[in-house]
Amino acid sequence: MTDPMVRRLIGASLLWLLIASFENLNAQIVDIALYPQDGRRLMNEADAARFAGAGVLMCYSDYGTLERGAAAWLIGSHDLVVLNAHNFVDRNLIPTHAVGDCFFRIAGGDYYFDADSLRIGASVESKGLHITDDWALLRLIQPTPEGVKPQPLPDASDIATGSGMTVTMVSPAGHSNTRLPATVEACAIHRIDEPTESHVRRARHDCNDGYGGSGSGLFSEDGRLIALHSASLDMNRMRPFDIEAHYGSAILFEGDLAKAIWEAVEKPR
Repeated sequence: MTDPMVRRLIGASLLWLLIASFENLNAQIVDIALYPQDGRRLMNEADAARFAGAGVLMCYSDYGTLERGAAAWLIGSHDLVVLNAHNFVDRNLIPTHAVGDCFFRIAGGDYYFDADSLRIGASVESKGLHITDDWALLRLIQPTPEGVKPQPLPDASDIATGSGMTVTMVSPAGHSNTRLPATVEACAIHRIDEPTESHVRRARHDCNDGYGGSGSGLFSEDGRLIALHSASLDMNRMRPFDIEAHYGSAILFEGDLAKAIWEAVEKPR
């Protein structure tokens, strides 16, 4: 065998090893989840009809690339969107993303925000963003057409503190650790914490999540939007659920959050 042939065989072998290593890396990324059991599936047309207000926050990065930022919901009105505050500020309430660098995508249409309409859950006196403050409301400059239905006004008033329940997590923005652009998963809330000063309670759940899944909606068995996913402890560790050390956090639609949504819906443009 001549030297050139040897070099070609070695080069081909290295190429296949490189391809295989990337394929294994991709498989690991796809399989990453918060818990060992991952029941996420692709969101289908029936899901889109059932969870009508499901949308996506799209933002331009510092490099000018357009990216899926997080889940967002058209809520109670054709021009009102609810999502997480941490899309725009960090834990110390320092701005991280300008509203003008983002827009709302739903049902194949893109709608821009009125930047002056931003309202977040943290009060003026707050020195940091807490889990139950992690919500934001924004108005759209142009309302969605009649064919794009908003999610009905949420109501979590009948959910008892300390209780658990079966839920469905709907993640219209998907997750950066899965190739699926939008996912749905049957999972459970294990405990509802005591209310905070804003009268909003945190739900500790075992729904799988990934970066980009912020703002995913938790729905009750009767189809009501009851909570907004905010954060997960030990992201993507694939450890068993632990009520104190390894769980997902969502905030219930109640207290100051529910009041703000009702006020925004009732307030004329």
